[in-house]
Parts: sequence; structure tokens; C-alpha cells
Amino acid sequence: MNIVVCIKQVPGTTKVAINPATNTLIREGVEAIVNPFDVYAVEEGIRLKEKFGGKVTVIIMGPPQADQAIKTCIGMGVDEGVLLSDRAFAGSDTLATSYTLAQGIKKMGGADVILTGKQAMDGDTAQVGPGIANWMDIPFVAWVKKIENVDLSAKTIRVERMMDDGYEVLESSLPVLISVVKEINEPRIESMRGKMKAKNYKPAVWSAKDIECDPDFIGLRGSPTLVNRVFVPVRSGKKEIIEGATVEEKAEKITGKLRAAKLIN
Repeated sequence: MNIVVCIKQVPGTTKVAINPATNTLIREGVEAIVNPFDVYAVEEGIRLKEKFGGKVTVIIMGPPQADQAIKTCIGMGVDEGVLLSDRAFAGSDTLATSYTLAQGIKKMGGADVILTGKQAMDGDTAQVGPGIANWMDIPFVAWVKKIENVDLSAKTIRVERMMDDGYEVLESSLPVLISVVKEINEPRIESMRGKMKAKNYKPAVWSAKDIECDPDFIGLRGSPTLVNRVFVPVRSGKKEIIEGATVEEKAEKITGKLRAAKLIN
């Protein structure tokens, strides 16, 4: 089975800076980690390989230092990694990002199963996964909490998808793109052997030209999303500490204030 996991490198801190010209995150020089939701996708990819055989490859779009995210996955047990890195990709929104990743996966020869985390912790859009599926014209299943079975001869997969009031059991044809939730597994930590392999591992690095990208579909040029302003919300309002000798006295004071504000009768 050929398994591809799409990952993203995200800031490992809440102290980030914004480029005033593009209204995008300045990622250079910022501590970065593998998007936590993607780690569950990586683990599930490794488990599928252990059960059905095959190969697991991670793919990421980002600056040269994004190779560290690939090395983390190699340490967990992934076989190979591909880094899509080109200044032409800078400023990509979710549409341009999904197009770029789809082009990279196509150059790899496609996959039986493509896995992503449910969303990225920095953007929280959950749009890249379905976007990749759309560009590749393959089925997409979101919020998967369990992969029940894969039938390689029939080219089908059966999964459980989380819903607000339970879960659904769905069957899809292969190839398919699946976004997973954290309930699907418990990710392993990097093994010592994996870390040793990752230390000297050099992933394939592909440019926009290598994956035959249309310049109109990548970077800022291919990003229809317009961010007018990015800012940290200012806390407003005031607080008051209610004092009293007993709980009953404090409760009486609170109800008195609520009545004065006509919030209760």
C-alpha cells in the first residue's frame, strides 16, 4: 500500500509576528513543530503500513527549515519525506497550498491513501485536506476516528467518522483522502533507531518547476483569500471581586448586583 501523509510545520509558540505587507505569519526564526493534529495522521499511516505493508511518505510545503518536521516523522517510523520549497509558494492561502500539495503527490505517482490531520492549529480552517482531494478528483472523508478495514483487492476502505451525536460507518473507493481526529490513536514517540536515521536523512526537495505548477495557482498570485487585517484582540470590560464573611453574604451581594442590572427579577 502506498500511503502519503500531508503535514505542516506550525509555530511552537504564541509569540508570532505578522508581515504588515502580506498579513501573513513571519515564520523565519520562529521555533516550529509538526502540527499536533498531523502527528495522529502520521501515526495512522505507520499503523496502516505495519498492518498491510507498503510505504509511508510525508509531504510538506514550507521553507528549507521545514525539513526538521520531516525528520521528526522519520524518527517515528516514516520511510521517506518530500519537501516542497520555493519562494514562489510564499503567501499561499489554503487554495494555493492544496494545489501545491496535490501537484507534489501527483509527481510522487499518487497514493492509495492520503492522510491529513483534521486541521492546522495556526489557521484552524480544515480546508487544505478537502482542497487536495478536489484538485486530485478523489473521494474525501473528514473527522475519521477509526479505519476499520482496507481491501486492497477490491480497492475499498471502511472507516468510522465522528458526528455530533455518534459516528457513521462509511465505505469509500481507493484512492481516498482522509482527515483524522485525535481519537483515532495514541502517537508513538521517536525511537532511538529512528532518531539516528533521521539525523542524517535528507528529504527530496522539489520546486514549483519540479512539480509542474501553474504560476497562476501558487503563492500570493494564486491565493484569492484577502486578509485585510490581522490583530490581537483587546480585552475589554471590568471585573470585581465580591467580598463577604460567608458564602450566603457573597451570594446576596451578587444577586443584588444582578437585580440592579435587571438581569434577574
